[in-house]
Amino acid sequence: MRAIWSGEVSFGLVTVPIKLYSATKSHDLSMHQVHDDDGGRIRYERHCEVCGEKVDYKDIDKAYDSGESTVILTKEELSELPADDSKEIAVEQFVPEDQIDAMELDKSYFLEPAGKSAKAYVLLRRTLEESSRVAIVTFTLRSKTRLGVLRVREDVIVLQGLRWADEMREPEFDIPKSRLTKKEQEMATSLVDSYSEDFDPDRFKDEYQDQLHTLVEEKLAHGEDIDTEATFGDVEDEEEGDGNVIDLMEALKQSVDSRRKSSGKASGDSGSSSSKGSSAKKDSGSAKSGAAKGSTKSSGSSQKKKAS
Repeated sequence: MRAIWSGEVSFGLVTVPIKLYSATKSHDLSMHQVHDDDGGRIRYERHCEVCGEKVDYKDIDKAYDSGESTVILTKEELSELPADDSKEIAVEQFVPEDQIDAMELDKSYFLEPAGKSAKAYVLLRRTLEESSRVAIVTFTLRSKTRLGVLRVREDVIVLQGLRWADEMREPEFDIPKSRLTKKEQEMATSLVDSYSEDFDPDRFKDEYQDQLHTLVEEKLAHGEDIDTEATFGDVEDEEEGDGNVIDLMEALKQSVDSRRKSSGKASGDSGSSSSKGSSAKKDSGSAKSGAAKGSTKSSGSSQKKKAS
């Protein structure tokens, strides 16, 4: 298993260096398109519709089509966006797990502790377990800002992507009212009872993929193959973190103090701002102050230097 991303989880002044791994994989057989006459590989080339020339990836920019006009976004412009180089999984809230709708969940990832010590990782894991809550986080992966949730699965912290609120649809149809008899309901309940048992994922197999693999193996065994060069996509290089962790007790103390101060200001005089560079997020669920986002960074980095 190869790490696809490395960075750190941050909550308050506590930073947890981690490596990110895909927690799922596809079992589908990967196939190419070929010419049915001679088995030649079918490849798609990128051609410009204006000049007709073949275009290399390095000469391709992205564009947004509004329906009436097109806006071109260059690689340089996209690289300057703040989400492009962030290496932080920032904890925004701790919420009850039952508030996360299964429809909102996306791809899952394993988090592995990086660096010499796993103390900060174990602290976060135990905090999630004992609080019976999950952590709502924001992070950047492949140049896209994402929303996610941290939960514990066995002894491993798992990051699951969450869809943004505006990505969720509401059903645009009505369910006709139907009258059910008591007998029909009793029969349906009896049928459910007859199927009731514990879920065993190993019991279920993808029969199509199993038969497809068998077909390929039989063709190879009978010499029904041609000499074709295999193709592979680029794999993102694994990046190593420095593994430095600031003193946990001091980080926890400062984080709690900062949180209490910001809460006191919110209920008292909202006009004053004694914290340097503070810019509190206007979110009722997560009032993460600039002191925890801005001055936390400088404080965290200076403590890291002391620790190292």
